[in-house]
Amino acid sequence: MKTYSRRDVLKLGLASAPAVGLLAAAPGLRAADGAAPAPKAAVKPNSKVNGVHLGLNVPYSFRNNAMSGDDILAGCVQLGVSGVELRSQPVEVAMGLPRELMPAGRGRAAQNDASGLSAVQRAAEMNRWRLNAPLDLARAFRRKYEEAGVLIEILKFDGIYALPDDVIDYCFELARAVGARAISCEMSVKDAQRLGQFADRHRLPVGYHNHASLKNADWETAFGQAKFNGANVDIGHYIAGNDTSVTDFLKKYADRVTHVHIKDRRRNEGPNMPFGEGDTPIAEVLRLIRDHRWQIQATIEYEYPLPPGSTVMAELARTLQFCRDALSS
Repeated sequence: MKTYSRRDVLKLGLASAPAVGLLAAAPGLRAADGAAPAPKAAVKPNSKVNGVHLGLNVPYSFRNNAMSGDDILAGCVQLGVSGVELRSQPVEVAMGLPRELMPAGRGRAAQNDASGLSAVQRAAEMNRWRLNAPLDLARAFRRKYEEAGVLIEILKFDGIYALPDDVIDYCFELARAVGARAISCEMSVKDAQRLGQFADRHRLPVGYHNHASLKNADWETAFGQAKFNGANVDIGHYIAGNDTSVTDFLKKYADRVTHVHIKDRRRNEGPNMPFGEGDTPIAEVLRLIRDHRWQIQATIEYEYPLPPGSTVMAELARTLQFCRDALSS
């Protein structure tokens, strides 16, 4: 496989993309929540390679969870990414949710809370807002993304297990409104049965995300609890914490996998590494999805340390090029 310098990557992955002024390090990616127009691209982004949709976990991979939906979209268009796993917060902020109602770090800066609300009060106010949320604005959010060429395939929710039943119903309704084919959340073995009941009722899969400590048996337990309980397989975490084969797991449970997180880690709880420098079989997994024609988004999750002199956008372009090369050989 050909290797690329960061200068090569900038030329290959970015120079031909429509310019929207986002080639900057993470602090330069704006977090404004104004209603900017959707980026106008001469050619819409296309990150499908030989049948595999390369996606991006956003805004997490931009390393700025306070980014607005418009800025996330502009970044995706700049990179040529046409599918995302999107956290719910940018959608809800665009629908009118005050940022101060969100926990720090989840679309709100870690700072003194000027609202004077406690965490419990903030959660209660947020739940009240959600039960009256204007889903027509979520559908408008979806249209803006789709008109720009980006599909919201997965909608991720933080803290979903703590929500009351009526608000969990809202989460599934919001996912439908933005066009998602699944929701995702962190795995909680003890809570998967309850959440799976909602997934079955709404007939919308839940992809449970693993960390290194999660074992195959944990997912298998969840699979047995609900028809629409699924797996968001983070292949980097899987390699870091398991002695079993991630490709064997994918072959056995492909019909349960909503999407995979593409990252590179070292075995035995090792660190995140630039793509191709760790122990994770990224290319093998991508080709497996390609060759079996599985409808599984290969969602890039950028977590390795930013190299000196580089930018978040340059490294994202590098990871995308690595995946394109793997799928083209």
